[in-house]
Amino acid sequence: MRPNIIAHPSSYRDPSGFIFEKDGVLYRQINLSFKEHFDHFIQSGCYENLVKKGLIVAHENVGENLTGDDNYYKTVQPQRLDFISYPYEWSFDRLKDAALLTLQLVKEALVFDMILKDATAFNVQWHDGRLLFIDTLSFEKYSETPWIAYRQFCENFLAPLLIMHHSKKQMPGLFLSWPDGIPLDIASSLLPKRSRFSLYTYLHIHLHAKISAKKNEGSHQPQALSRQKLLNLISSLESLVNKLKIPEQKSTWSEYYAEAGQRKDYLEQKKKIIKAWLDKMPGLQLAADLGANEGEFSQLLAEKNVSVVAADFDPYCINRLYNKIKETKERNIQPLVIDLANPSPGTGVNNEERTSFINRLNTDLVLALALIHHLAIGKNIPFDRIAELFGQTCKNLVIEFVPKDDEKIQLMLSQKKDIYTGYTEENFRKALERYFIIIDKASIPGSGRILFLLTKNEG
Repeated sequence: MRPNIIAHPSSYRDPSGFIFEKDGVLYRQINLSFKEHFDHFIQSGCYENLVKKGLIVAHENVGENLTGDDNYYKTVQPQRLDFISYPYEWSFDRLKDAALLTLQLVKEALVFDMILKDATAFNVQWHDGRLLFIDTLSFEKYSETPWIAYRQFCENFLAPLLIMHHSKKQMPGLFLSWPDGIPLDIASSLLPKRSRFSLYTYLHIHLHAKISAKKNEGSHQPQALSRQKLLNLISSLESLVNKLKIPEQKSTWSEYYAEAGQRKDYLEQKKKIIKAWLDKMPGLQLAADLGANEGEFSQLLAEKNVSVVAADFDPYCINRLYNKIKETKERNIQPLVIDLANPSPGTGVNNEERTSFINRLNTDLVLALALIHHLAIGKNIPFDRIAELFGQTCKNLVIEFVPKDDEKIQLMLSQKKDIYTGYTEENFRKALERYFIIIDKASIPGSGRILFLLTKNEG
């Protein structure tokens, strides 16, 4: 491979091709071994159909071998996405929709005599207000054999969705423990006994686990499976996934906006200040709203056509925001479940296959509103470490300081010992000024809270 080519650390598993970077631009190489399948994917009209329906990432053809690789067949340049996220950062309904998208792709591909050979959740991303499949090398010519990605689908999608459905709890972190999906035997053991009385759960998880265990004991030959039987299989999976749901739950801060609205126009005053600051910041492309709750302030950025990562540790808030975005067809907000006290780490081979949340978060602006006390008092994180987080992730920062006598902090301190003698506005400012220059400061009337506008100190 040529010296100026950087192979993407996540793209090594599939011999059909790989993703690489050249001069800051991402490309995908299709290898000679995949020529027959890729040609059919393009020439049959399958690719064009999926792009028109907004189901798969589009690409442009590049007429040269950029890598110098002898295995080269073609190079394409995929449409670049604003922000990559991973299943352990998704709410329940986003994972559910990703499952339904994957099944839809199988049905669409079959129309063109193709099949989806990979069904990992990591192949689904968010772009322009919708879920999108990103791996053009996952489609191969169809022959009437069992769906090779069936088990992968069940482990990546069905197992975690069923576990959350039956436990009535959101658990996106399951993918950190099982990045390749929850093994069928483990999923079967975790599900309650009553789940066996659901025909499709029994077939796709419990019986599937038993059959897979027997197959692992010895070699077996692929059996024939007609197109109609495959469609019946997909239909049964769709039926099961569509029935899965998670009950709404309130957390400590899930009613934050409703409560805040009762406090002397607090939200409107805060919006007014932030809007005025945003008007003076043209050219913003990517921003993050950390501690986004249900996205009230993410929307301010989205209205200015800024791509926003709306992150909160509360999966129920994020699930509500995700469904609101679907309903309103908002294109610029991506909601993610992120605990800033324990953000997603680098994972996979050499901890490089999937980048940590902090290293992905290279933004023009971060909003950190009504957040600092949750980190400093709720999680005992010193101001210096909090400031370092922002220094690593943004060029500009809008942050809210909540004084110690605030009712929310007093509620927190009613349940723990007050050891936070260093929690002062002066110490807060000093920590931030290691990385930023304070451009403006504004008190929110009637609240005692203070907003700061800062820009990165590049000196």
